[in-house]
Amino acid sequence: MRKAWLDWAFAAVVAIALGSAGRSAAQTVTPQAPAVPTTPPAVPDCPDVARAMRDLIAQDARLRDWPNLTRYRMANDDVARAGTPVDVVFLGDSITDNWDEEGRGGFFPGKGYLNRGIGGQTTPQMLVRLRPDVLAHNPKVLVVLAGTNDIAGNTGPMTNEDIEQNLAAIAELANAHGVKVVLAGILPVSDYHQKPEVVAQVIRRPMARINAVNTWLRQYAMEHGHVFLDYAPAVADARGMLKTEFSEDDLHPNAMGYAAMAPLAEAAIAQAMR
Repeated sequence: MRKAWLDWAFAAVVAIALGSAGRSAAQTVTPQAPAVPTTPPAVPDCPDVARAMRDLIAQDARLRDWPNLTRYRMANDDVARAGTPVDVVFLGDSITDNWDEEGRGGFFPGKGYLNRGIGGQTTPQMLVRLRPDVLAHNPKVLVVLAGTNDIAGNTGPMTNEDIEQNLAAIAELANAHGVKVVLAGILPVSDYHQKPEVVAQVIRRPMARINAVNTWLRQYAMEHGHVFLDYAPAVADARGMLKTEFSEDDLHPNAMGYAAMAPLAEAAIAQAMR
């Protein structure tokens, strides 16, 4: 079916080109153009076309609001109108975003922390969101968990140095506004739930790169008076991978994973408060 579409498109282009040439100059030799069907073949019903359309729509939305500033705009306005002090804001990607879901345990019930995670985001997008989604609330503490999507190339190729510079910029801006910073290490991934049609997380997000950025984060936090939040001891197995029982897709924690992470986050926040 796809070949029929390609043949029809090629024939149409050739016919149009030859028609234009014939109107502008006399032809000494008339090439035999392929026969052009009067009507194009039916639109191919295949997964590739559907996937291409979804990707096109998603990219169009991203280009219109690349950092997704609209995601929390109304929620931020509600917080400002309420006038309730905000102690802690979490900034991150889907691992932070999903923490709100009741099926994953809920996001620190009763604490009043703000979740400002957005699925799929990278550190440059979070850097743009920092002022409206974090600094505008004048929190005491910012918890940042980011970098896994940078490694995966969600918004284009990123080196470890690119990730580190963006995280440093976020920390510096927060610190300049009197906000204590907790820098969380990137969570490990695994290959325990690998599906044949999906690229393995350990390939998209090599553990060597995750470990390298985490090593830098630990050192940077120590040198600049920030708190380094290391989730790995609670969520990694003997291989250094995300425990099989803590995730269904080798990347995102489930309720058990978040339950293991929450006490470490609370301890890091308490340390930053001191």
